[in-house]
Amino acid sequence: MATRYAGKVNAPDFPHGLDWINAGSPVTLAQLRGKLVVLDFWTYC
Repeated sequence: MATRYAGKVNAPDFPHGLDWINAGSPVTLAQLRGKLVVLDFWTYC
């Protein structure tokens, strides 16, 4: 049986001043609530 964490674990909001790709303005977690979100973290080596 899967454990449900909805409403139990609060994620911190994104810090101000981040660079967003393919977004017209900064995104907040409130705007993403209820949507499927894929975050891709990458760096230059």
